[in-house]
Amino acid sequence: MGRVRNFSVEDRLDITDLVSTHGHLVDDGQLERLEELCTPDVVYDVSDLGGGLLLGVAAIREAALALGARNPVAHHVTNVVVSDAGDGRARVRSKGLGVMADGSCGSVSYDDTVVRTPEGWRICRRKVTARRVPLNGSNGLDGLDGLTAP
Repeated sequence: MGRVRNFSVEDRLDITDLVSTHGHLVDDGQLERLEELCTPDVVYDVSDLGGGLLLGVAAIREAALALGARNPVAHHVTNVVVSDAGDGRARVRSKGLGVMADGSCGSVSYDDTVVRTPEGWRICRRKVTARRVPLNGSNGLDGLDGLTAP
């Protein structure tokens, strides 16, 4: 994750709130408030989900509206870890759960770069990666004689 900077407790709370607020705004349909989360020139990479590279807040808003009913009904974020990215920026890695209208759900990892602006911390880059296989594809049993996977 990178070296840990001595961010203040207030910085860590503000950054965690920033990442957590995403789900609330999107799930509530408050897409006009995305500027509260992202820099105007944000790079939002949803290529792994088939959505490509979205450049700017307007592109994120348009993509969400285009998905319509195929959007998750709930975005949940957890396991937020903040580390130093240098140049006054922070890297934030978190886990996301998306619940669909049919009750199915999926898991993603969010890899964010956030920057302090006059308005507060904002996401300037986000990469969303779907979690599709356990242990990132490793069976986790290498070198464990006599054990079998369930």
